[in-house]
Amino acid sequence: MELTIFLFLLGGLFLGWSLGANDAANVFGTAVGTRMVSFKTAAIVCSIFVILGSVISGAGTTETIGKLGAINALPGAFACCVAAGISVYLMTKFGLPVSTTQAIVGSIVGWNLFTGSETNLKVLTTILATWILCPILAGLIAIGIFLVVKNIISNSKIHILRLDAYTRIALLLAGAFGAYSLGANNIANVMGVFVNISPFTDINITSFFVFSSVQQLFLLGGLAIAFGVFTYSKKVMFTVGADLLKLSPLSAFVVVLSHSIVLFLFASQGISSFLNSLNLPSLPLVPVSSSQAIVGGVIGIGLLKGGKEVKWSVAGKISIGWVVLPIITMIIAMLILYLLKYMFNLSVVL
Repeated sequence: MELTIFLFLLGGLFLGWSLGANDAANVFGTAVGTRMVSFKTAAIVCSIFVILGSVISGAGTTETIGKLGAINALPGAFACCVAAGISVYLMTKFGLPVSTTQAIVGSIVGWNLFTGSETNLKVLTTILATWILCPILAGLIAIGIFLVVKNIISNSKIHILRLDAYTRIALLLAGAFGAYSLGANNIANVMGVFVNISPFTDINITSFFVFSSVQQLFLLGGLAIAFGVFTYSKKVMFTVGADLLKLSPLSAFVVVLSHSIVLFLFASQGISSFLNSLNLPSLPLVPVSSSQAIVGGVIGIGLLKGGKEVKWSVAGKISIGWVVLPIITMIIAMLILYLLKYMFNLSVVL
């Protein structure tokens, strides 16, 4: 029985690999595309911090994904993850930065339709709203940071060689923060459907620290993401880092930082609780699109410079991928569910 459970978990690990292969571009694509950071260095830093973000701060967005559709059978969770992984992999083959959030949402809706389960329309509406808010917010933050940083640099007398060294360090730090935020925000896409049916048990490491079953799931997912970073992310990194808009090293730093802030804001339970305690509105704790955040940041910088340097044909191609992806994933999920149920006699819903 345990072997069967872990075989089904491979679906989540495949999706994690796909996320790492695609979304790592959003964290370090601009740094690698501008040749300020080598791919190897980017992959190492990204892998370490995406695992840390997954394990330490991954719980915030998982609850929302669980509310969209209460998948309660391992074969059903397996089908959703494989469908999302396949669709993200196909987009990665074309070098397009897409959203694993959109992919997993599409597959969960597919599961709901196939099993006759109810889709929580309020949660779905909230998630869909973030697909619009996320790139806009990232673009506005990028514009604000760029103006501030450019003003600081223009009023300082830093030698160009020293500025270059500082920029490389800043890109690495922003990338590390971005990788942590990516793990914290998007691990729900990879392992969220397995949380309610986790095969693991809590491990009491000390009297003060418990390595929970959910954290064990997130660690597995984080390792899968890291593997995807190393094995298949290079092509998409250059699409984001060079094809959409030729970025200066300073612009690259601003884009990564704005992307990281947006992902962190949508994943931070602490910030959400603090704002609620002050009776202030807070952003929903949902897994948002890392791709949309980075593209929003890039376009924000492009618009600040007049918009002529943005390759709008590339932006349009990426946008089409965002629209098509959840539909493709929904269809693939329903096909896999059909095969599991009628060819392999597996129960995809309890």
